[in-house]
Amino acid sequence: MTACPSRQVFDVVVLGGGIAGAALAAQLAGDLRVALVERESQLGYHTTGRSAAMYIPSYGGPAVQPLTAASRGFFESPPWGFAGRLLSPRPVLHVARADQLQRLEDFAHQNRDTAALRRLSGESARLRTPILRPEAVRSALLETGAGDLDVARLHGGMVRRAREAGATVLADAGKPAIVREGSRWRVRTRQASLIAPTLVNATGAWADETALDAGLAPKGLAPLLRTAILVDAPRELGFHDGPVVKDIDERFYFRPFGGRLLITPADETPSPPCDAAPDELDIACAMMRFHDAADHPVTRIHHRWAGLRTFASDRAPVIGWSETSPGFFWLAGLGGFGIQTAPAVARLAAAQVLGHRTPRDLADHGVEAATYDPSRLSEAAHPIGSPAPCQEPWVTADGPPGLPGY
Repeated sequence: MTACPSRQVFDVVVLGGGIAGAALAAQLAGDLRVALVERESQLGYHTTGRSAAMYIPSYGGPAVQPLTAASRGFFESPPWGFAGRLLSPRPVLHVARADQLQRLEDFAHQNRDTAALRRLSGESARLRTPILRPEAVRSALLETGAGDLDVARLHGGMVRRAREAGATVLADAGKPAIVREGSRWRVRTRQASLIAPTLVNATGAWADETALDAGLAPKGLAPLLRTAILVDAPRELGFHDGPVVKDIDERFYFRPFGGRLLITPADETPSPPCDAAPDELDIACAMMRFHDAADHPVTRIHHRWAGLRTFASDRAPVIGWSETSPGFFWLAGLGGFGIQTAPAVARLAAAQVLGHRTPRDLADHGVEAATYDPSRLSEAAHPIGSPAPCQEPWVTADGPPGLPGY
């Protein structure tokens, strides 16, 4: 005989134990009875656990940049329970070939008020990253306000704070059964039947599926697969303290990572929600793009992986109440920016759940709740993204054939 799950009543049930759900649970647990529910056996197993751990103020465009800026103070001086500073300085070197110089100019103009950018000649850029080929960098911009984030301590600290404030955390819950019962939601998991007037959808790549399970129309959120490989790093002195090197058209980036060299083709291949795995063609693409940009022989791939970054059609996060189903709150579409915006996103979402105004300091950074309102998206929105082409005329192929990151 199968035992019936216990029945528990909460104010809020948060579905999804990644960084978005955990940060919101930590923010709400002091004021409300909160349950944080993760379908996998490990919280943060998917996108959060595969993060490349970067904080880049210029990243994400005008909808994301205010959230990133508003999160910086938390990373630099987190509250008790995070074991100290979470952000370590590491600049980003945005590089441009001769045919990309106008794009570099456009990028500098677009980010003149949001990022600390310094112009470098190709020669100066190569002094910072000597493995760059001369033809791969005619000019560059050095973004000095960027850095590395300690994702494990950030996520673990959020979960710990949620628990200490009284939140119930359920992992290995399986796919929940969601039913609307009058003015409340019932969420049936393997362990319990949870009841609450507010249901938060923080399920990442599964966000549209979760909405459908709850009887809502999807928002056209598109999971896009990104591939990464980890190889031996150059032996040059100082390489591990060097910058992230990022193509101005976001066709690749590489960076020191965990004592090795992380390479990605910055691919965005549409994918169903899944436990993402790298494709051999995408790995080959990473190798081709890297070998064309850098003079560093790769003889062994130590690890390869993939993660899903989920976007709305306009690439802005989706944060706010459903316009059709009372008590259903969207916290989705955070793309590849969920880690670097987590503190601000959680505070913005918590304010709405609690019926408060946007916190003053977030507003001072330009965060406006209307920008992220789910009602802006058509229910018939089409998924975005397409496979990034690998066969550019300037790419040369040469390279061999699983640490989380994306």
